[in-house]
Amino acid sequence: MADTEVGTEVRPEVGAAPAEFDVTEEQRELRAALRRFCAQQSDAAAVRRHMESDTGFDATVWSRLGHELGVLGLAVPEELGGAGAGLVEQAIVVEELGAALLCGPVLGTIGLALPALVASSPGPLRDELVPPLVEGVRTATLAAPERAGLFDPHAITVGAVHAGDGGELTGVVPQVVDAAGAAEQVETDPLTTLDLTRRQATVRLREAPARLLAGADEIDAVLGHAFYTASALLAAEQVGGAQHLLDVTVGYAKERLQFGRPIGSFQAVKHRLADMLVLVEHARSAAEHAAWALQTGSDDPFLATSIAQATCSDAYYRVAADAVQLHGGIGFTWEHEAHLYFKRAVTDAALLGGAEIHRDRIAAAVLDHVRATPGVPPVADGRA
Repeated sequence: MADTEVGTEVRPEVGAAPAEFDVTEEQRELRAALRRFCAQQSDAAAVRRHMESDTGFDATVWSRLGHELGVLGLAVPEELGGAGAGLVEQAIVVEELGAALLCGPVLGTIGLALPALVASSPGPLRDELVPPLVEGVRTATLAAPERAGLFDPHAITVGAVHAGDGGELTGVVPQVVDAAGAAEQVETDPLTTLDLTRRQATVRLREAPARLLAGADEIDAVLGHAFYTASALLAAEQVGGAQHLLDVTVGYAKERLQFGRPIGSFQAVKHRLADMLVLVEHARSAAEHAAWALQTGSDDPFLATSIAQATCSDAYYRVAADAVQLHGGIGFTWEHEAHLYFKRAVTDAALLGGAEIHRDRIAAAVLDHVRATPGVPPVADGRA
């Protein structure tokens, strides 16, 4: 960060990123408001009811998130109907929604569609599409080929017939998140997945009417921004789920008696809970850094989001697995909520790339940097 000296005081230049991340009182109030809302609208009974419904979520609840709480477009500029806040605030919202396992198009609309629209060129089409999404009266998703969170142009399976700024699309896009209800004038085939709280579908387009939103010279920037944002928000959601499971498991360990004592008093259980806490806090740091880096431009988005995904995917899965085991026999039952979070953790780890893929990317990026650094000898065969 560049600094400008004013007298004896050093002040950051206008527009420069703050030197460090700090949680504000407004952010704490935002988290508290979301937590109260989710406690009323997304308790265990509501989650089961919504995931078994035809649409997979409650449209009224989703609408309230938009027009009543105003949290669907926190990172959307004010001129497009958003709050003009930042990705850090949006990540707080998604974290709380993940903690409540809220059924709704969180990743499709907030994580993918809105960032893609915001990153596209200004125009009447963008001005038409964004406000209803921010208000929660419509939902959307992004049906674009990606490979572990990066746009893959070689995997395009849809052809277009252009006619000015519009045209027709024909083709098939598999495994589109939150496609049900978001895709109009197209056919969607629901997919059977492990996580019943987040719907996926195959989208089939047969001469479907289309309008041009971004040209060939913009597509890399638009989809890059969308996938980086989605990766950061997915990491925040994983942190929320892991934190909830930690809280529930600690509470259970305090109440469950064995040999006349709470099981939380046994050293083996204490150690497992301590390990879970370390995983959650490590994941939170990585997720917050990713959101902060994207918001301020203070770090490489490729590395920041890959580190977040590698850390948070692994942490959520391990915390969920430990939560099931530490709950004993009840943790394996359909009636308990632990299996719902475990299934979300497993499915989330497969979205936008698993931990192993992101670790490989991080290693390759770091080794390439080392090779390019003057005075540093190259690493033979890519191994340290």
